[in-house]
Amino acid sequence: MEPELTNSPPRRSATLLTEWVEEFRAQGHLIAGDVHVAPQEDDDTADTGLVIVNLHHANAAIIIQATGYDQPLWEATLTARDDDLTLAPHALASLAAELVVAGNLCTFLQFKALEWDRYSGRPGDRPGAEPSRA
Repeated sequence: MEPELTNSPPRRSATLLTEWVEEFRAQGHLIAGDVHVAPQEDDDTADTGLVIVNLHHANAAIIIQATGYDQPLWEATLTARDDDLTLAPHALASLAAELVVAGNLCTFLQFKALEWDRYSGRPGDRPGAEPSRA
């Protein structure tokens, strides 16, 4: 591993992202499409994960990820479509609701990542862990 990354906060693994997505779902968010964490490896072949929301009301997906390694901000990318999409009013409203949920998931993941990074280097103090006694 490169020296500048040695003391960096831990990367958010696919396993960790899956836990966060499940926590988001457990809070009662209704997701019409499919949400999953796809494996993704970085330059050091470390498992970093990538959150993908496959939309139910459009032939497209939203990719959610941090803006870069060790970055606190997250972003969502709506995949390109080859053709126009014509929708009835109720289908358009349903698609809009899916986009709102994806935006909420992106915000949730950003908050979780900020919280996780804040506690990096102090494993006993990470959210969900017993506080350290140091």
